[in-house]
Amino acid sequence: MTQGFIPPHGGYKKLLSYQKAQIVYDATVYFCDRFFEKRDRTYDQMIQAARSGKQNIIEGSMASATSKEMEIKLTNVARASLEELLEDYRDFLRTSDFAEWAKDHPYAKRLRELNRIPDASYEHFRKGIEHSDPAISANVIIGLIRVSSYLLGQQIQKLEESFVKEGGLRERMTRARLNERNRH
Repeated sequence: MTQGFIPPHGGYKKLLSYQKAQIVYDATVYFCDRFFEKRDRTYDQMIQAARSGKQNIIEGSMASATSKEMEIKLTNVARASLEELLEDYRDFLRTSDFAEWAKDHPYAKRLRELNRIPDASYEHFRKGIEHSDPAISANVIIGLIRVSSYLLGQQIQKLEESFVKEGGLRERMTRARLNERNRH
């Protein structure tokens, strides 16, 4: 029996980009509940941007079975949503007269160490995310967004390389049909 032309798909829970985006979503819900009024428009917009970042990774992963183009587009939408969220956190810092951490800030260095922990979860970042100082909380989440965005950029690059090398659904369908025809 020949292998089908629909590749394995939907393994988003194993993607580091998804794992980080999920932490960003949970952290954003916590942050917004703590530092914004629910009726504040920013509250909804930030949570929706964080949700979009996470959900589009899932949707792209599931769509990958039949559309590499859609997978690439949705992965890029996830990244764009997280970039929008990043700007919301930067706005929060700027309008609250707080500083964004430089790369060499001691807390930024610690955050990089935490991000290198395999299978790091919300718990690994809880102390920073739920810190009483909103500047620390926002900066920790900014760091997590940056990592998520970087990972999504790498993922998009790999998807592009894979598409160029292997093609899309139509090409796989054609190969499968030609292989079947050649067998007979």
